[in-house]
Amino acid sequence: MINPNTIQTIFETARIDEVVGDFVNLKKRGVNLIGLCPFHDEKTPSFTVSPAKGIYKCFGCGKGGNAVKFVMEHEHYSYPEALKYLAQKYGIEIEEEKQTPEQLQALDEKESLFNVTAFAQKYFSDNLFNKNEGKAIGLSYFKSKRQFSEATIKKFELGYCIDKWADFTEYATKNAYKLKYLVKSGLTIAKNDNHFDRFAARIMFPIHNLTGKVIGFGGRILSSEKSKAKYVNSPESEIYNKSKVLYGIYYSKNSIINKDNCLLVEGYTDVISLHQAGIENVVSSSGTSLTKDQIKLIKRYSKNITILYDGDPAGIKASFRGIDMILEEGLNVRIVLFPDGEDPDSYAMDHSSSEVEKFIVDNAVDFISFKTNLLLEETKNDPIKKAGLIKEIVNTIALIPDGIFRSIYVKECSNLMDTPEQTLMNELNKIIRKRFSDKNKFAGQEILPEQTIISPETKTPEIESTLENQERELIRILLMHGTKDIFFTVLNEDDRNVEVAIKIAEYIIFDIRNDELSFNNPDYQMIFDEIASEIDKGIFHDEKYFVNHHDENILKIAVDILSSQYELSENWKKHRILVKTENNMLKYAVTSTLFSLKAKKLDLLITENQKELKKAKTEEDLLILQHKHIELKKKSLLINKQLSRIIIK
Repeated sequence: MINPNTIQTIFETARIDEVVGDFVNLKKRGVNLIGLCPFHDEKTPSFTVSPAKGIYKCFGCGKGGNAVKFVMEHEHYSYPEALKYLAQKYGIEIEEEKQTPEQLQALDEKESLFNVTAFAQKYFSDNLFNKNEGKAIGLSYFKSKRQFSEATIKKFELGYCIDKWADFTEYATKNAYKLKYLVKSGLTIAKNDNHFDRFAARIMFPIHNLTGKVIGFGGRILSSEKSKAKYVNSPESEIYNKSKVLYGIYYSKNSIINKDNCLLVEGYTDVISLHQAGIENVVSSSGTSLTKDQIKLIKRYSKNITILYDGDPAGIKASFRGIDMILEEGLNVRIVLFPDGEDPDSYAMDHSSSEVEKFIVDNAVDFISFKTNLLLEETKNDPIKKAGLIKEIVNTIALIPDGIFRSIYVKECSNLMDTPEQTLMNELNKIIRKRFSDKNKFAGQEILPEQTIISPETKTPEIESTLENQERELIRILLMHGTKDIFFTVLNEDDRNVEVAIKIAEYIIFDIRNDELSFNNPDYQMIFDEIASEIDKGIFHDEKYFVNHHDENILKIAVDILSSQYELSENWKKHRILVKTENNMLKYAVTSTLFSLKAKKLDLLITENQKELKKAKTEEDLLILQHKHIELKKKSLLINKQLSRIIIK
């Protein structure tokens, strides 16, 4: 268990903009920051971070919380794991209360797998630097063949697995790591009651998640045995999903944000060599075909991708589908083709950092032009092949969501293929119309814009009259402004007017208690009761107390209530236009909200009383209910007069 004082220090130290900024490309908008939500697929940013309030909120999918909650949601961490991650980020020493054997036994499967992979990485690295076999084979290969410096090797935590049947498995079990987790992580293979190392005799490339934890491995054999695969990767597990991971993203994400461009290469050594050359905004799909999840991961940091290819045309054509997916996601794709016989790894070894960077900048071309030029060579004045090429290129352009970009590429391709621009545009429009039609088909029939599908079971919901809006608004004021003062003019003992300051929270709580009111929403009542209880002890909590609350439900409500999708434009201030804000008129906001709540409560009581009047069975009951109705209407008129409302019913 982590000491409560340490938890408090973590909450007070962690900055929401820095924590979220490690995973999402944020841009300033007024006092807040905005970016693409990492929790759902979107093309227009709706994910807002408020540094002042210490919260994030997505107005698309509804997710929100504080820095700890973000790490839990994004990395699928437990509460203690998220706290430890933030403590490490901010250099806070974790003070833990001793765990019981039962608590240790309750460590979830993910934590156990993380422990196993971290242990394995240290084992492989130790082999590389301290075992004769590791130094002679692995370290020699990295230093001589790949020209990696020792600093680079240590940075990427490279290693070597000893060429024995079960060297790692035996070492791990001797160190109390359970066999079931060794098998689940893929480090050990179980076959016919035998257990052996998956990566024996291979150099090791650890694969890290976004927070730097090892989640899997890639292993390369250095011998020329044809019976063995050159590369072997960890199988998928609870912590490793290869379609959602990019090799090197942990080391590259900040550079990708800073340069607003992600270089995409094929292999582990390409990434490492470019890093060593000082080019750090680079990742690899690790030998797998590019997936939508990997593209979305890049999109969090930049909308620009530059793919670095060696000179193999077959490999380039095989990757066209992946590039189409990138375009479909609205990203900009450029291509760099290295000279024959060269790849990013070899080129980085033979050239200086500035030469590599210059080559990439000078040779980057947009994908549409690249694809057109590449395939044009194959048409060889064959009109049928050229017609097929035109259709293929236009199909690719049609994937681009942005209409302006589409029209620019149509113009470019018209010049390259010597084809009228209007011809390409007509074909493009035909493809887009067909795609729209296909997407809007229902039960095999096309839905026309004027058609409406009505389900016989669909009923128009009755409008329910509730206090939700009024109660929510009062809780919002309590959370956001409860510790601030408002001033009232009163007569002192000498019958002179004096101004008295009172905390907003005190004023609201006194007023609600004085009228013996309660909240219909139990969650709002729970928040109100906690605020009232703390104030009775002389403790006033600001909004940050609630957005860092230990109760998950209160935290969620606080974030939802305190989040605003809109803010006042800076242009108003720039043009010296005075706009009244809530802070300028807090007293009015408090009193009008209280009156609105009471007015709504009275409306509901009047409605309920009218229902009872219709059911009255005796003259006595009727008289009592009529008297009650008159009293309720009097109170309602009085309160609505305070709100400058006219009652017409």
